[in-house]
Amino acid sequence: MKTINNERKPAEGMRWPDSLSWAGERSRQILWLLALVVVAVYGLHKVTLVVIPFLLAVILAAAIAPLVNWLRGKGWPNTVASGTAYILVLSGFAAVIAGVVVTIRAQWAELVDQAVKKFDRLYAWIAQGPLPVDDSMIQDARNAASDFVTSKAAGNTAVDSIFVATQVFTGFILMAVILFFFLKDGKKLWAFCLIPLKGRQLAKARLAGIHGIEVLGGYVRGTAIVALVDSVLIGLALWILQVPLALPLAVVVFIGAFIPILGATTTGLLAALVAFVANGPTAALIIIGVSFAVNQLEGNLLQPLVMGKTLHIHPLVILIALSAGAVLAGIIGAILAVPLAAVSWAIGRIWFSDRFSNRHRPVLDH
Repeated sequence: MKTINNERKPAEGMRWPDSLSWAGERSRQILWLLALVVVAVYGLHKVTLVVIPFLLAVILAAAIAPLVNWLRGKGWPNTVASGTAYILVLSGFAAVIAGVVVTIRAQWAELVDQAVKKFDRLYAWIAQGPLPVDDSMIQDARNAASDFVTSKAAGNTAVDSIFVATQVFTGFILMAVILFFFLKDGKKLWAFCLIPLKGRQLAKARLAGIHGIEVLGGYVRGTAIVALVDSVLIGLALWILQVPLALPLAVVVFIGAFIPILGATTTGLLAALVAFVANGPTAALIIIGVSFAVNQLEGNLLQPLVMGKTLHIHPLVILIALSAGAVLAGIIGAILAVPLAAVSWAIGRIWFSDRFSNRHRPVLDH
């Protein structure tokens, strides 16, 4: 009779068939994976002018997809439905930008005059107050600021600002083009990306893609609703108090709401600072109180009601994602970091979950 040997044999070429050799092999794989991630991040950071518009287009397409699908369900052709949603979004962007530009051009001079008056009052208080500050020190600081404005550094700063504005315009045009094709041919593009996959991996990738788009779209739409409520309430308070630049500040509050934890507080303080410069300390305290009330309303009612369970990420992970995004791409990176982390987590749960085979076996077997 043949004896059955159930003892597990080491693989060919394995020198130390024990836990230490297994740990060493896994460590080598992890190091290679980390090296690949570092190289990928470094490469993407060098082409942020392409990467950021691409990511923004993906996020906007995920948020607008339900409108496009609804129009298709009503019998609209694909191109017409996609074009209608696309025009609505770009028209909204154009209207907001036009309103911000017109408001800044109309009220900026007034705000600067008020800031100069506030500075003169502060100058008089420091000069006549109890603080041991010599008048020559204040004059030197003032002259240094004036010299900087007329210096070569200021000219270089202006040139850099023009360069940044050009990059922003180029990135916006690229984002608009990518967004249209995502809305029109998103399913075809995703199917093309899945061509190399077969069988179980193909099924998992399809499910992960669907779930990732749902999470991303739900997060962006929910955050946009919360941000709209925040900006309307704070902007209304600014308008009632007749604070200059109320519309641009409301837009800043709206954008800041997409940066969890830090965005709402920072934009509220900025609005309070402008109110202090323009209208005095009483208006600033009112804006701070309104911002605090809005933040409480957002955290205790709006986010649980609108967002639901869209975002399953610990606050520590959110802070790390915000920090990494800000280091890599500034404010835009901080805005993109959290939704991308949420999507990555949602896709990873499906791709690496041990329960996947049990829950979705009927899908995978076909």
